[in-house]
Amino acid sequence: MHVTRIIADLPVADVDAAKSFYTDYLGLATQEFHLGWVARYTSPDTGAVVQLVTRDATAPEDPVVSVLTEDVDGAYAEAQERGYEIVHPLTQEAWGVRRFFVRAPDGTVMNVVGHRD
Repeated sequence: MHVTRIIADLPVADVDAAKSFYTDYLGLATQEFHLGWVARYTSPDTGAVVQLVTRDATAPEDPVVSVLTEDVDGAYAEAQERGYEIVHPLTQEAWGVRRFFVRAPDGTVMNVVGHRD
């Protein structure tokens, strides 16, 4: 798999309540998106990024990181070939991403995601 970006998925009880710490204190000023249950904030100066997640909208478990790739279908096939546990199947989500969740051998759940062009 060719990884283009990795984003920390931080668990929070309430995205809106947590927002000011990450934007006001850490300076992650740009809100890339906000779906209510997940929001992504980025530093306009450095590109540092974090996602705040209350509970994933469609998956049975919450990921620790989101791994972006240009070939999510190929990454899915490779994960299956290697015998990794698929936690959430390859899905075209309503908000425009194609993704699946895979469990690393150490137990870490990762959201492997591709964006539509």
